[in-house]
Amino acid sequence: VQLQASGGGLVQAGGSLNLSCIVSGSDFSRNQMGWWRQPPGNQRELVAAITYDDTTRYADSVKGRFTVSRDNAKNTVYLEMNSLTPEDTGTYYCNTDWSLLAVVTGKGSWGQGTQVTVSS
Repeated sequence: VQLQASGGGLVQAGGSLNLSCIVSGSDFSRNQMGWWRQPPGNQRELVAAITYDDTTRYADSVKGRFTVSRDNAKNTVYLEMNSLTPEDTGTYYCNTDWSLLAVVTGKGSWGQGTQVTVSS
């Protein structure tokens, strides 16, 4: 399984970014998906997850600002990020597994990450 995350960049506080993660080598429609981030000097943390049937969950810190979605026809999961703050800065990763528990506990297959930097 291979994952390719993209869409990161530099944005001012209050701005928006849209991340994408394309998955190959698996039956994407049956996969659970996760978005994680690793702030500088900190551990990786779960930002959002979406199940194969579109049930979503979010970290408290991003609820109401981030939206995770998926397009099974494109083997892609998205993370729409709005009202960004400097605290959202970090490397963003996507992961996948058939097991939701594996996804939300940081297991499964991982992509290479995309950098998000929010300036104040």
